[in-house]
Amino acid sequence: MAVTDEAILKIKAMIRSGELRPGDRLPPEKELSEALGLSRSSLREAVKALEVIRVLDVRRGDGTYVTSLTPDILLDAMSFVVDIHQDSSVLELFEVRRILEPAAATLAAPRTTADDIAHLNDLLAQVHGTTSVDDLVAHDQVFHRYIAELAGNAYLTSLLETLSSSTMRARIWRGLSEEGAVERTLTEHRAIVEALARGDATLAAAHATVHINGVAEWLRQAMG
Repeated sequence: MAVTDEAILKIKAMIRSGELRPGDRLPPEKELSEALGLSRSSLREAVKALEVIRVLDVRRGDGTYVTSLTPDILLDAMSFVVDIHQDSSVLELFEVRRILEPAAATLAAPRTTADDIAHLNDLLAQVHGTTSVDDLVAHDQVFHRYIAELAGNAYLTSLLETLSSSTMRARIWRGLSEEGAVERTLTEHRAIVEALARGDATLAAAHATVHINGVAEWLRQAMG
């Protein structure tokens, strides 16, 4: 394992130095193993490990390439880990969202334009008292993703997208069992939009915290 770790570190160093760039094809296995002073077997294991976490793309019959290294690609492995967590850990995921959603709102506030507010208000107008739980949760995802994108940090956007998808079942559960969930969600979303419209980062973050915390507290009580 130590030899494989060394191989991973050496390939990572090549990427960090710019010797290998996104989309580049790795040298042939024999050539690369000799250049790095590694056995071909340890290099092979390192390539497999880096393929799993989407740093490398092994194309059979073509070669091994560095991926685009974009946030959505690199965080895909995290998405898998989150997806296989048991229901009991969903509270921990909400706790992470409670940290990151206000951070996204804080970053978004100074970047939000009048057009962005108009778009967010259009999203709010699509939700009403007869909106189904499935549609409410879908709206919630679109709403939060838009704000995350306004934050201007692709890694934050991808992290929140992963967390939002993984907590969807809990939010549907709340919507089905808690009276007034649609109205409450709409009210909380409207408060976030009003704070963004004012450019008030602190207030936007506070409303985002209240919004996420409400679901987390309901879930904590429901799980007893």
